[in-house]
Parts: sequence; structure tokens; C-alpha cells
Amino acid sequence: MTFTKALSLRPIRRHALVRVCALGVALAAVCGSSFAATPPVAAGGTATGMQQATSAVSVTKIDFKRGDDGAGRLILQFDGQGASPDLRNQGGNVVVDVGNAVLPAELQRPLNVTDFATPVQRIDAKPSGHGSQLVLSTNGPYESLAYQTGNEYVVEITPRKEDVATGAVTSRTVAQAAATVAARGYSGRPVTFNFQDVPVRTVLQLIAEESNLNVVASDTVQGNVTLRLVNVPWDQALDIVLRAKGLDKRRDGGVVWVAPQPELAKFEQDKEDARIAIENRENLITDYVQINYHSAEAIFKALTEAKGIGGSNGGEGGSGGGSQENGFLSPRGRLVADERTNTLMISDIPKKVAQMRELIAVIDRPVDQVLIEGRIVIASDTFARDLGAKFGIGGKHSYNNGDNTATIGSSASGNGNAGRGLNVNLPAGTFTSANGAGPSLAYTLLGANFNLDLELSALQEEGRGEIISNPRIVTANQREGVIKQGKEIGYVTISGGTGGSAATANVQFKEVLLELKVTPTITNDNRVFLNMNVKKDEVDEYMEVTNFGNVPIINRREINTAVLVDDGQTVVIGGVYEFTDRSSVSKVPFLGDIPFLGNLFKKRGSSKAKAELLVFVTPKILRVAKAAN
Repeated sequence: MTFTKALSLRPIRRHALVRVCALGVALAAVCGSSFAATPPVAAGGTATGMQQATSAVSVTKIDFKRGDDGAGRLILQFDGQGASPDLRNQGGNVVVDVGNAVLPAELQRPLNVTDFATPVQRIDAKPSGHGSQLVLSTNGPYESLAYQTGNEYVVEITPRKEDVATGAVTSRTVAQAAATVAARGYSGRPVTFNFQDVPVRTVLQLIAEESNLNVVASDTVQGNVTLRLVNVPWDQALDIVLRAKGLDKRRDGGVVWVAPQPELAKFEQDKEDARIAIENRENLITDYVQINYHSAEAIFKALTEAKGIGGSNGGEGGSGGGSQENGFLSPRGRLVADERTNTLMISDIPKKVAQMRELIAVIDRPVDQVLIEGRIVIASDTFARDLGAKFGIGGKHSYNNGDNTATIGSSASGNGNAGRGLNVNLPAGTFTSANGAGPSLAYTLLGANFNLDLELSALQEEGRGEIISNPRIVTANQREGVIKQGKEIGYVTISGGTGGSAATANVQFKEVLLELKVTPTITNDNRVFLNMNVKKDEVDEYMEVTNFGNVPIINRREINTAVLVDDGQTVVIGGVYEFTDRSSVSKVPFLGDIPFLGNLFKKRGSSKAKAELLVFVTPKILRVAKAAN
């Protein structure tokens, strides 16, 4: 029998380890085994205990399974006891050497275990010298451990847990968080053990030395264990040893009681039966609890949904299970809610009544409130420019042939002068609101038989606007608050009018609102998680429907988001930026393309518009609970 342990202990523990090894030698001597003692090595190395000569055994079965936590589990079975496997990590592989175990020819084959979705991808079993060797090819980070019970050797390859990314709560993130918590459940100092057929009681004594705990082992704790662990927390090593031998533990302060699982279960069953028998003989009392900050019905519903109350839900705790001790009331207890007086009536033994009053006191507390202030800013900036021209030539021609006198041309005033006419009429007004009636510069040249009219028009418009809405609301922690302000716009809808029936006009209304809807949650680090919806509607224009009035066209602006904000901090939760750039040219073909003079035969316009929507939110925590205390 061989026993190896890392000597990373203090000197006093090293002396205790020597005494434990001596105890193991004495126990083995009583059992009739032969030993070869090896002196301990220097600190930082390993101390070799006893080595037992064993005869060769054969591997009878190689099995691979997937654990609940995604671990790969290799199980080797031998045809007898005495096998001495050795586990080591080699690069990305885990190698198991069994120097005294023969591998039959039918088991000398590779196994592809990729479909199990574990860190192990492939297992190669082959003979090595006078023994056997199994190579486990892995993928990704992993942790390995192994333990042996009787003629069975188990190797576990567990994926190393990474930090869980925060985000939406889904089944996958909950499973990852649970796996992370389970992986971090061991906090003991790492130890290295290499046991070959060592008594379990000796192993428990070594773990007691490492943990500074008092370990009490039942007389029924017997048997030997073979185990190799490298840098494993001592509390995890203890669980592995107990699991390998069908044992369990109960801890009370600094004392750990170790016994077989059936023995512990029977002890707890007897203890629970005795407790229930005492409670069943105890007299009941009735107490009344006034609810101040919540509804008695709501608290009653929460308590009954959280755990079975009284005999009507006896199946929740069972008649003899340990969960009944953690129940809110005993099987004879009753809880009644009086909605009129907002009071809870408790009827049970004094111990349970006191526990229930304490529980209700924790629930019935004032809730902190949150002031949410929102600011919705809509800023706009517009620019428009139009250039145009009017151009016309008029004239007349008179002649006298001796008999008749005639005038050819036009005369606006009838006084015989040349009349006025516009040959080109392209006034400014495409993007501006002047529509040809804006500022202009005109020039007229009059002659006896002709006139020339030239009018240049130009208009530029600039506009800036800002709309600020400032909704505020105060709501309790984790309670939805809603504030609305606006109006309802009426419009007409038509029904009927088919199959000879007359059309019927119906008036309906559409809400045009400024609305803030928010549910705040105060975190433990003095921040506020806001689940909110902000809406800002406004009527843009009305569309006329012939014979049925006008229908409104509504501009909608809405943000639906969730954000984490510090107390009193202002954050921009959303914004929309719009930019519009337009230009147009109207001209007389060919003439409008003449350099310089072509400007008299065309008009041009351009416009630019910018609009920006920003939503600011500022939460402020109102500490109602602290003020009440």
C-alpha cells in the first residue's frame, strides 16, 4: 500500500502526519499486510508512506458517461482489487497509467465520445509495458480528479467555469449562474492527496488536520479508499471521499459528524418524529398582527404560496421530513387574513407564533420611493432660400398708307404707348412661403414703341424652435408609475354604404399624449434600475376627407428601454437626429443654360432642416424606510 501527501503543512502538522502514517502502518500490520516504509522528503515535496506489492489484474470494462454539470466520467472496472492507477496531465490530454492491469484485446480500441458534449473528445486504450494506458484527449479548459472504490476507478473531467455574462434572465443564464455558484461552493485550502488502499478513518483524520475541524466518525465507518487529488479544496476532497464510500456528514459549529447515509437519515427521522410528538402535545395560542404598510391579503397570499401553511398543505412538509421544521406553521397551525381591519390572525404553538411574528415584521416594512424626472427636448432648425426672375418685352408699330392709319402692338393703358407683357415668369417661392409675393427688385425701360420689364425676386427664411416637456412622477420601489397629459382628437369613420344601405358616419377618438410609464428597482449599491416607456405624440396636420371632415395625422415619438442609473444622475436614454437637404431648379430649356444671361430664364431654391429629439431621465431615491426607523 502506498500513501503520498504534499508536505505543505506547518511543522506541527507534519509531526501529526508522521503519527497518522504510523497509525496506518499499525492498522495495516494488524490486517496482516506487508509494508515498505519510505522516509519523508524535504518540505515542498511529497512524503511516501507504504507500498504494497499487488498481483496483476485485468480491465474488464471501460465505460464513459456524462455528468449533470457537463463533466465527462470515465469508469474503469477490474476483475479484482489491487489495481494501482496513476493520473497525470500531459499537454491537452489526461493520461491514466495502470501498471499492473492487463488490457484485453477486445478493449484495445479508440472511443469517439464527442457526442457526449464534455471536455473529453476521444479515448485511446492501449497496452503499455506489462500494464495498460488510457489517453483522454480534451478540448478547452478543464479540471480533473479521480477516485477508486474497490475494483472500480473513476476519472472526472469537469469543464472549468467561466464568469457568467450579465444580461437578460433566461433559462440558459440561470443555468450558467447555478453552475458557477456550485463550482464556487468549495472554499477550503487546496491540498494534494495520493492514497492507495488507505483506511477511510485515516483519510478523515488527515482532512481534519487540514481543516482545523473536529471530525467524529461513527463506528460503522469502515473500509479503504484509493484516491488521487491535485490542488483540490479540502472540503471538496472530503465530499469525494464520503461519496466514494456511501457516507454523509453533518456539521455543528466546528464539529463534523461522519456516518453512513442510512444511519444519518435514521437519526434525523427519529429526531423529527420526537419534535413533532412534542409539538402535537403543546397547547395552541392565538395572536393578532396588525399590518401597517401592506395589504393583509397580499401578505397572506405570499406566505401561502411560498410554503404550505397548516394542515391543509401538510403534503408540502410531510409528516416526518426535515422540511417541516422550516415551515412557517406547524400542521395544526392556521393563518387568517382580515381584509376589513388589515390584520393577520395566527393560531399555533408559541414557538411558531413567535417565528411568524418575526417573519411578518420583516415583510411589513415601508418601501423606499423614487422620484423620476424626465425631460423631452425637441429642437428644430430650418433654412430656405429662393431666387427667381420675371422678364418681358413689349412693343408697337404704326403705319399710314395715306388712306388708313393702323397700330400693331399692345397697349395696356390705351394711350398709344407700347404695352407690358411677361415673356418669362419664374418668381421665387418654391421652398419659402412667399409664393411669388416676396421682396423683388424691378427695372422697366420704356420707349416710344417698346418697353423692357425685368424683375428679380429673392427670399430667405430661417427658423429655430425648441419644445421641452418635463414629466415627473413619484412611485414606490418595484411599483409601476404612469403619468399622462394630452388630449383626444376626434375623427369620423364610415361604416356601411354597401348593398344599397346608407353610409353611417361614426365619431371616434385618438389619444395624443405625453406619457411616462416607469417601474423602478432600487439596488443594494444605491442605484436605480428603470424599466420605462416614454411617449410624446403631437398632431402634425389634418387630412381632409371629402364630405366627412378632417382626419388628423399624428407624429409619434416613443422610447421603450431599461437602464441602470446612479441616484441623482442624469442620463440620456435616447435620441433621434434628422437632417434634410433639398434643392431645385426651374428654367426655360436651352435659354436657362446660357452663362450669366441664363439666370433670367430660371429660378432656384434650396432648403435645409435639422430636427433632434433627446430624452433625459433623472431618478432620485426617497429613503422612506430609513426615516421610519
